[in-house]
Amino acid sequence: MNRAKYNSDTRYEKVFHNMELLGIQDVTTMKQHKNGTIVWRLPIKNNHFPTSYIEVASFSTGYVRNQNSGYSNYQLNKRCDGEPEYFQLDNGDYRKFSTRSCVLIPIEIDRLEYLISYCLKNYYIKRANEVADGKYVSQSYHDHMLENANSPTVTRNLRKISELHDRIYELESQVEEEVKRYDNAVQPLEAELAEARVRQDVSVIVNGHRYKVL
Repeated sequence: MNRAKYNSDTRYEKVFHNMELLGIQDVTTMKQHKNGTIVWRLPIKNNHFPTSYIEVASFSTGYVRNQNSGYSNYQLNKRCDGEPEYFQLDNGDYRKFSTRSCVLIPIEIDRLEYLISYCLKNYYIKRANEVADGKYVSQSYHDHMLENANSPTVTRNLRKISELHDRIYELESQVEEEVKRYDNAVQPLEAELAEARVRQDVSVIVNGHRYKVL
């Protein structure tokens, strides 16, 4: 759908405003647009492999679907009990049988408003700590880790780790000081040794004989 359609009346404008707030993009192709289909891409990745940004769609048939978060697309419409059907058994009795079917949404703007509400509830609120890079942490796991992080045992362990880090830093500083003192003591000795080697290499020639000068 192009931008002009969203600006066609106040209800569409409201939907587009909410899309911008939620970071939803309209990724409808021209072919889909001609078929009365609208596809939105959410800034949240699904948990299936391969991961991709969640896409939902509105269809002119009255269905709204999740496009890529399962092995196949699935309807997001509300469900209702269908009209009961009766089947005759071999003994002449009848068996009542009923199914649950989708509640179709025939009007497009109603479908879009429904999609906004559905995405807000099921993707933005229920999965509030979902991040754009695809990492998902369930709320129960998040609460569990937060509770453990504030426990006395974890607090003591963190304090101990901090003390060990301080001790390591202190030992590293002592080692650096010892290395500096060693270098300061060795440098004069190395200079004397180099000078002695130079003196050993000095020689003179007298009457055709070479003599080293000590």
